[in-house]
Amino acid sequence: MPYVLTVDQQGSRRGPDRVAGLLRRLADDVPTVLAFERTAGDELQGVLGDPAVVVDVVLRLVREGGWRIGVGAGPVQTPLPDSTRAGAGLAYLCARRAVDAAGQRSVRLAVRGAVPRDAGDAQAVLSALAVVVQRRSAPAWEAIELVGAGRTQADAAAALGVSRQAVGQRLAAGLWELERELRPTAARLLTRAAG
Repeated sequence: MPYVLTVDQQGSRRGPDRVAGLLRRLADDVPTVLAFERTAGDELQGVLGDPAVVVDVVLRLVREGGWRIGVGAGPVQTPLPDSTRAGAGLAYLCARRAVDAAGQRSVRLAVRGAVPRDAGDAQAVLSALAVVVQRRSAPAWEAIELVGAGRTQADAAAALGVSRQAVGQRLAAGLWELERELRPTAARLLTRAAG
């Protein structure tokens, strides 16, 4: 079941256009069903097939900041077109409603889906993850990026020039374990929200 992400740049009239840069970064390493494309002046949209990748992309955008993020979960019309902009179906409608709702939320993300209750649950878990990501310190991010890439805490400590205990403290302060537990939960809820 595909997921449509509609992402809108906040404050685009007051600052430079950041959409082109984001499109390049997403094209480099995000597996998509239909590639991310600019759909309007400061908005982009993509279709993803894996709910775990949806969680990854949402959290990347939250960390970067300055985006309203709408996730639509549900069916799309098939056969799929060549362009994301040409797609249609419930997931597209849900993504539009979600990005509009995101503007009214403090974490600037929302989820709408074929199964509203499960979409609400997915939104709650993704919102909790967003708060964790937004509040992380730079030292916590340094440790998380190394350990998240598969390095041991001892290796991370050597790379950072700190003790292994300091790495453990940074991971704890950054709520790394909680994030690792909540990510699959968010993905499962997105699957259920799609129907």
